[in-house]
Amino acid sequence: MIELQEDGEIACPAARVWAVVADYGQDPRWRKGVETMAPRPEGIVQVGTTTAEVMRFAGRTYRNGGEVIQVEPGRSFAWRTTSGIDAEGGRLVEPLGEDRCRFTFHVRVTPRATSERLLEPALRWLLRRSIRADVRRLACLCVS
Repeated sequence: MIELQEDGEIACPAARVWAVVADYGQDPRWRKGVETMAPRPEGIVQVGTTTAEVMRFAGRTYRNGGEVIQVEPGRSFAWRTTSGIDAEGGRLVEPLGEDRCRFTFHVRVTPRATSERLLEPALRWLLRRSIRADVRRLACLCVS
């Protein structure tokens, strides 16, 4: 199992960051490799929001179905996949004052195939690097 949690401080209000990270339709703007997310319903997540994600990672295209299973409005939500890779995770936005916040991205992926389990250390490294870069892209998007 690969479990990662990455975070970063962002120099803008928590509400602004929440408006981006809680709207899956915004994911292609800050998550590299995400081609489509197709949330239903569109807009800010709610319990039951579903996604149809198409993303490229480590040279492969993944098609994942997902659903939001828990929401604390303005602060956090949790999700899990319903098809594609076996994964779950969450996003958290914590205010650090009026004009700063901390964003945390958590993911747990369970490799299924033997080849994926054998490559787990490399996949962990690639995923950590990718998530860190996504957090930096998010910060740039929210600040601009």
